[in-house]
Amino acid sequence: MATQAVAGSKGDGFEDLELRVSGDLARLTLDRPQVRNCLSMRLSDEIIRALRLVQSSDEVKFLIIQGAGGTFCAGDDITEMPQWGDANQVMRRVQLYQEMANTLEELDQVTIAAVEGFAVGGGLEITMACDFVVATDDARWGMPEVDVGITPGWGGTTRMARLIGRRRTKEVNLLGALMSAERAVELDLWNVVIPAGQLDAEIDRLLAVLRTKNMQAVRQLKFIIDKGVEADLHTAQGFEKLSAGLTGAVNGWWEVPDADRGAGVVAFASKSELWRTRRAMAQDFWAR
Repeated sequence: MATQAVAGSKGDGFEDLELRVSGDLARLTLDRPQVRNCLSMRLSDEIIRALRLVQSSDEVKFLIIQGAGGTFCAGDDITEMPQWGDANQVMRRVQLYQEMANTLEELDQVTIAAVEGFAVGGGLEITMACDFVVATDDARWGMPEVDVGITPGWGGTTRMARLIGRRRTKEVNLLGALMSAERAVELDLWNVVIPAGQLDAEIDRLLAVLRTKNMQAVRQLKFIIDKGVEADLHTAQGFEKLSAGLTGAVNGWWEVPDADRGAGVVAFASKSELWRTRRAMAQDFWAR
């Protein structure tokens, strides 16, 4: 797929979202405003397809996720849950949602959640998989699943506990309260709160700063931060060490005296003497 061809809208295979691309920026809009953009099975499937399109693009550097109609996302469409099927099919559906959040989190593009109105349940889980969250001062968030008699499935306990700790995660999930945007910033769930009506302007300000950066360095930083936080200290430092080497290589300091510099790959393709010698010596060595 041509990188500049990343685009989608209603009528282009999407019914419940719009995906618009302009230059280096993709904008994904959840578009079920009549139900506060809650995540139907179809919308969730469409989000995965849209994220795959963004993932495949070399041109897109930034992704904004927002909701239509003055609200972000009111979570999963509870009315559809009886359609999920039996217990095993429910597990499959939850695994699909986990794939959606993991795909979002692992994009090498910078992701920004633009939040106004409600970001609860699955909507809050989307924000936790983004790199930045910019919210208006009228936004409200929470995990009210407990009052429906269900539990979160794709970040409401796992990502949240890694972001704010187990005690606060229990407070959010066991009580089910709806909290202010300011509280989300205090807890390090979101980045910043701005006055209602200034969301687009603040996103533009953030993009202006990010566009000045070395994007390869940004991609590497995303990777080592996200992977390192899940690892022990010494493993995480290994990621930093490898990233430093990659930084040197992409900045032009790539020549290592005792490296192949691609000769091994060329030798394999041509079945040259280098390949034949290496394989002849190795393939039966200590073989049993």
